[in-house]
Amino acid sequence: MLRKKFIKVIKRHINVNSRLAVIKKMSAGLVALLFLAISSLFVGCVDKKASNACLPSESLVVVIDAGHGGIDGGVSGVNTGVKESDINLEIAKLLAKEFLSGGFSVVMTRSTTAGLYGHTGAGHKRRDMQAREKIIKQANPALVISIHQNKFSSPSRRGAQVFYKAGSEGGNSLAKCVQNQLNNLKENGKKCFPLSGDYYLLNISPCPAVIVECGFLSNAQDEKLLISAEYQKQLAGAIFYGALSFLESNQTE
Repeated sequence: MLRKKFIKVIKRHINVNSRLAVIKKMSAGLVALLFLAISSLFVGCVDKKASNACLPSESLVVVIDAGHGGIDGGVSGVNTGVKESDINLEIAKLLAKEFLSGGFSVVMTRSTTAGLYGHTGAGHKRRDMQAREKIIKQANPALVISIHQNKFSSPSRRGAQVFYKAGSEGGNSLAKCVQNQLNNLKENGKKCFPLSGDYYLLNISPCPAVIVECGFLSNAQDEKLLISAEYQKQLAGAIFYGALSFLESNQTE
């Protein structure tokens, strides 16, 4: 069943212009190796009543972080004023669906528009980040993916870019895989290289982690794309395929 799910998911969200290129990259070996990696977690489970080993929660765990939330709206759109936090949440939910349909377990740091700070008094940002850290460490994930939107002083700057923790080999590899898929999106305004960064969420993650800046809300063209439900689906698909590519490469090392 998991093998069939992987094949179905790999075919989903691929537009006409990129279908052949992506299918060539996502070889049958990727499907088989990921199937073996996840299904191996279920070995030995014969009696479902006597054991919880077959529950979906025993599959690979991915934490998906929708950046900001609540009174912390992040950056805002240059024309529409749309809040970054709202776009982050929409893309994060779509990404979660992709992973769930592939047989993964998903933990979201937030699934509503609310922040994680508890109350709005002094230090709310610190409390929010500490709450995310607690969720990540309790989940014991294989990957952490944090969704954000970018902003720059020059309105001409655009494109999706991925960040990873400096010195993290796994983070660097994951970032490259995700960035490659984002660069393949036809409407993505600029092909970028992943960059290392000193960010709290990356520094505290116990596994390969990336921050995905999906585009620039300070750029009118990017903003128009980022508020589009169709482009949000394309972004979620690209991030997912990038993560699968990373997991496949780890299995073959």
